[in-house]
Amino acid sequence: MRSNSPVTNSTETVLRAQNVNVYYGNFLAIRDINMDIPKNRITAFIGPSGCGKSTLLRCFNRLNDLIESFRAEGRIYYGNRDLYAEDIDPVEVRRRIGMVFQKPNPFPKSIYDNVAFGARINGYRGDMDELVERSLRGAALWDEVKDKLKQSGLSLSGGQQQRLCIARAIAVQPDVILMDEPCSALDPISTLRIEDLLHELKEQYTIVIVTHNMQQASRVSDLTAFFNVQATEKGGRMGYLVEFDRTEVIFQSPKEESTREYVSGRFG
Repeated sequence: MRSNSPVTNSTETVLRAQNVNVYYGNFLAIRDINMDIPKNRITAFIGPSGCGKSTLLRCFNRLNDLIESFRAEGRIYYGNRDLYAEDIDPVEVRRRIGMVFQKPNPFPKSIYDNVAFGARINGYRGDMDELVERSLRGAALWDEVKDKLKQSGLSLSGGQQQRLCIARAIAVQPDVILMDEPCSALDPISTLRIEDLLHELKEQYTIVIVTHNMQQASRVSDLTAFFNVQATEKGGRMGYLVEFDRTEVIFQSPKEESTREYVSGRFG
């Protein structure tokens, strides 16, 4: 099993997992994860359902804390800080490491208030109009909504709603954006717009995306991590990291046969 991270010495590591095991109660969901996520790159997590992709993603901004039975072993670092140290505020972690979910989830508020919400909560003292415009431009949505900012975010199309959620995420000026299958509920045209947007966003943000779409992973990511599942002695399924490398290596010349079979569509 290969779990080395394909990061050169000249590339800054933003997130680092060291010997991470995740439990839900007594159930071991993912085991022995070691990986470095580099700055200003798009890293894709791929693998069959149940292999722990989303579980690991949510470890990076402590969303799993909201699950009572969750327990993590090992270390997860953001820069040089242990994200699970006692003096770390999970709310601040989620400000710096934002999340965009599978299904667009705009608030039942105006487009403007959706974008401004997080900044207001965090006590932003700058020009809110400028921040909202800059965030909507950053999400490639401004030209489509600039004349209807007072309309409900729920009035937008699915693809627009997802870009609104991206604008909401970047309005609080995070360092990292986590995306859990952000295009799975979208049509092909909206999906391509999101993918084009990701290439622009990585100039300013580090992005980690979970996707079941192999073509999407190969198109948008710089690095790809392939996860798989194995049976446990008690008849369950446990996720683990098979291989992590540059995307062209994973899709063209992977080290592991199981990776080759998955990306070619022979299983999974």
